[in-house]
Amino acid sequence: MLTSIRGLTAASLSAGLLLSAAPAFANEATSEEVADDTQVSSDLLAAEIAISDSTETDGAVALSPAAARVIEPVKEGEANSVGGESGVTFSANIAFTTEYRFRGVDLSGGDFAVQGGFDLSHSSGLYVGTWASNLDEDTVGFGSTELDIYGGWSGDLTDGLSGDVGVIYYIYPNAPTAAGPTDYIEFYASVSASLGPVSITPGIAYAPDQDSLGSTDNLYLYTDVSVGIPDTPLTINGHLGYTDGFLTFTNDSKAWDWSVSADVAIGPATLSAAYVGVEGDALIDPGGVFTDDAFVLTLSASF
Repeated sequence: MLTSIRGLTAASLSAGLLLSAAPAFANEATSEEVADDTQVSSDLLAAEIAISDSTETDGAVALSPAAARVIEPVKEGEANSVGGESGVTFSANIAFTTEYRFRGVDLSGGDFAVQGGFDLSHSSGLYVGTWASNLDEDTVGFGSTELDIYGGWSGDLTDGLSGDVGVIYYIYPNAPTAAGPTDYIEFYASVSASLGPVSITPGIAYAPDQDSLGSTDNLYLYTDVSVGIPDTPLTINGHLGYTDGFLTFTNDSKAWDWSVSADVAIGPATLSAAYVGVEGDALIDPGGVFTDDAFVLTLSASF
């Protein structure tokens, strides 16, 4: 918090008076220090008298350089730069979920998953981050870990309307060599509109042609709707997504996914219960290993 100019001047003047009225300290100081202190104190007293008489005279006040520096107003630009914030914010998140579902597809073999990540964001809206989750390496075949690295921009577009655009790199660091290329890049964008307790977020994600996608591309379209229940910590969510491309388990490479969930805020944590489903064909996913509907519980927190 910045000290006001008035408070700064009064404090400086008081300090000068104390110095001039402290012979014990003067005895211990060198003659040059005493002379300097006496000069500053005299100038400060003269300044105080001149300021107090300013309503009665238009005479200019002559101050030594030392006294002028003491009572000089702080320049706004210099004050803002001293101790100013860098505009960079660090945050982290962690989640424990009964299974990892990505666009409706089960990637943890129906088993428990631990997830989390870190983010750095700037006041300009720019951000970078990373996120990871365990996988079921026996069914997915991409190793036991997924690591995502992403960056982009998010912020307000107009009142009640915000946007998010960026790129994400999906990495499977311990994927077996026999699996071939597995890592891929995807670009994404979304717009969120809010009206009272209701928010709606349509979005798009596009992964261009890559070896890890079977030399094809993948398009994902989705809409999320959230409704906060007034005067309660409860939020109801709905999700509908559509995939056209490599990341499906259907004969025509097209699939819908959906979910309905309820979130309850518990201090810094959120408990979520969701019912998740996705289209899948028996020939592509025998037994519904990846595409069976599921009830998923998640406990997450951000800090």
